[in-house]
Amino acid sequence: MPRMIVSIDGVVIKEVQLTKERTTLGRRPYNDIVIDNLAVSGEHAAIHMMPDGVEIEDLGSTNGTYVNAKEVKRQELRNGDTIEVGKYKIRFLQDADAQNFEKTMVFKPGMAPALNPAARPGGVVAPPAPMNAVIRVLSGAAAGREVALHKVVTTIGKPGVAVASITKRIQGFVLAHVEGPDMPLLNGVAIGSSPVPLKSGDKLDLAGTEMQFEQPSLM
Repeated sequence: MPRMIVSIDGVVIKEVQLTKERTTLGRRPYNDIVIDNLAVSGEHAAIHMMPDGVEIEDLGSTNGTYVNAKEVKRQELRNGDTIEVGKYKIRFLQDADAQNFEKTMVFKPGMAPALNPAARPGGVVAPPAPMNAVIRVLSGAAAGREVALHKVVTTIGKPGVAVASITKRIQGFVLAHVEGPDMPLLNGVAIGSSPVPLKSGDKLDLAGTEMQFEQPSLM
């Protein structure tokens, strides 16, 4: 199944699997791919699943839709193409190239992947950043649940209300705001528009749901 990987300033913030014949992209909350940015039109573009491929269509947006730096009205997408809307870049991937990205995760009861620590053979030097981390939900209906952060990016929150991403980098994990009017709170302080690093024990507040970032120490 084709997928769209959305990023800004080099930070992956969400992944959307294309399962519908027509997938819309824009600033309004009813779009399938919501990008909460003034440079993106309310109904910016549509992605069409055709019998012989996938096409993107600009819906008369103010700032235009670009594929591989070229403005388009309607164009077939090829594996690896980069779509640009405002400051956002959206990479189009077929199945094989999309396996390393995590699906969007919304905190609901029953959506708690188990943490799967990786065994390390004796004598092998560990990488500079711990490979395992979890988000533990502290309040709400999903209190006590854990989400393992074992993929490149995990998005958390409530679509259309408040969504944040946690991206795994070589040096550690970073938190970024994805969409919604309210910025996530990190240890009681709004994070702003730039990604911020996370450390074990940090407390997150997203649309009234309290969470804690936990990362085991390297031995």
